[in-house]
Amino acid sequence: MSDPAEIRNRSTKDEPIFNIPVVILAIMALCAGIYVLENYVLSDEQNSAFLWNFAFIPARFSEYGGFASPAAWLTSISYSLLHGSVAHIALNMIWLAAFGSPLAARIGPLRTSLFWIVTSIAAAMTHFAVYADSVAPLVGASGAISGMMGAAARFGFRRSTLRNSAAFVGDILPINVALRMRTVLTFLGVWFATNILTGMLSVGVDSSATIAWEAHIGGFFIGFFGISLFDRPDNGRTEPELML
Repeated sequence: MSDPAEIRNRSTKDEPIFNIPVVILAIMALCAGIYVLENYVLSDEQNSAFLWNFAFIPARFSEYGGFASPAAWLTSISYSLLHGSVAHIALNMIWLAAFGSPLAARIGPLRTSLFWIVTSIAAAMTHFAVYADSVAPLVGASGAISGMMGAAARFGFRRSTLRNSAAFVGDILPINVALRMRTVLTFLGVWFATNILTGMLSVGVDSSATIAWEAHIGGFFIGFFGISLFDRPDNGRTEPELML
């Protein structure tokens, strides 16, 4: 018969170090690697060219025929991996770990990757709808992460209590049910107020790279209303996503 202390020690030893799914760690590593490349490897001229080629620039679509260009559409995804400062990438990675981990553990790496792509595009197109003629580059993972936050609200922030899983659990809440939950309503109120306030305070601020709150809202809406399209057919009741 095993000693209780031995069982506790074995359980502690088997705990994931970070409890973050591999797909989320991969996104974080990609964002960090690109930031290092831009700021510590490329020259200023090369970095400007890199930003022009991979950031989302609305005018590329409105004035340069971007809707018919696969390369232009690529920027509606690639911009989400670029960041403007250490504070920008650090804050986004914290939120990515917090909201992306339970979502990825629930829906798996392939669906998480697809979710990232779709919410990034939605965020970029929302930004385009507001600033169609702008030549200011849009960068940052905030739009896709906002989508993850929207998805989290549809789960009512219910997370697994299992040792090896950080996954959201239970069925996706119907919209009318989610909007009656105090936790969800409080989160929505704080989230929208923070984003709108950020947008108001940033008006008139000159920057070489735009971080737009409108894009956040576009990503959030897709995550909130569209998460059921990305959920597993068995509602995620499979073996937990690989953690490190």
